[in-house]
Amino acid sequence: MFKRLRRMRLNPSIRELVSETTLNTKELIYPLFITHGTGVKNAIETMPDVFQLSIDEALKECKLLDTLGINAIILFGIPAFKDSIGSEALSEEGIVAKATRAIKKEFPYFLVSVDLCFCEYTDHGHCGILDPKLNSVDNDLTLEILNKQALILAQSGADLIAPSGMMDGMIISLRTHLDTNGFSHLPIMSYSTKFASGYYGPFRDVAQSTPSHGDRKSYQQNPANRREAILESLEDEAQGADILMVKPALAYLDIVRDIRERTLLPLAVYNVSGEYAMLKFAQKAGLIDYERVLLETMIGFKRAGADIIITYHAKEIANLLK
Repeated sequence: MFKRLRRMRLNPSIRELVSETTLNTKELIYPLFITHGTGVKNAIETMPDVFQLSIDEALKECKLLDTLGINAIILFGIPAFKDSIGSEALSEEGIVAKATRAIKKEFPYFLVSVDLCFCEYTDHGHCGILDPKLNSVDNDLTLEILNKQALILAQSGADLIAPSGMMDGMIISLRTHLDTNGFSHLPIMSYSTKFASGYYGPFRDVAQSTPSHGDRKSYQQNPANRREAILESLEDEAQGADILMVKPALAYLDIVRDIRERTLLPLAVYNVSGEYAMLKFAQKAGLIDYERVLLETMIGFKRAGADIIITYHAKEIANLLK
């Protein structure tokens, strides 16, 4: 037995042949942050090589992605104004609705996922309508505006609805609303186990979504709770989610494996901004063999059970895989 394993390890071609886990560009989703204006490409200090893009610049980025073999994206919006209920997200002229129409017109074969939440659009930075008595999100009122947001984005041409707010009953509410309005064919990729994590810091810089007060612990998952984390995803599956997700990825690979072993649905991980920034700044400091560590991290996600990886590294990975 030991000699057989050693003989296989000595031959690179055999090592590749018997590799248990592989990485493919088609498994990657690349996030884009869309803002108003023309010719806008705002660099983000905490996220090297990630930008806020106007729609015309986003189209240029999609052209580059296309040449790399990346045809799946997820859109986040930077609104022109914010208010208490995130009104721009409830308009056909909202930035993500406009970007979706523009991208689908020029790249009809792209898979355009849309993040469904209100943290970027509200002046308080929380994921829905606030209940002043509880000083937290009003779950049921937020479900109503999530339904409206989802329908607008579906009508704009979105291929995949990705609700990220972790509201109770979110999936069954969205599924019912989409079905009754002619979008029963449109899949939902739920941020089904989303932790109240410290890894989101750089994202809040680029998305301008830092809460003005408090935190999101009342509606996001406690990092200490394994069984509850599994239950959250299984509940979304029961409500009709088509794809499940664990976010963040790197510190929660045990949860990825736990959920993988309990569902037959596709499973996504979100390789979040803090994870991305750590590798980029370690690269800048010369602390790691960056390309090797990057691919090792992605293989780790796949080995744990992920079918889909949402990552800001997607372009780099595509170049490395070539």
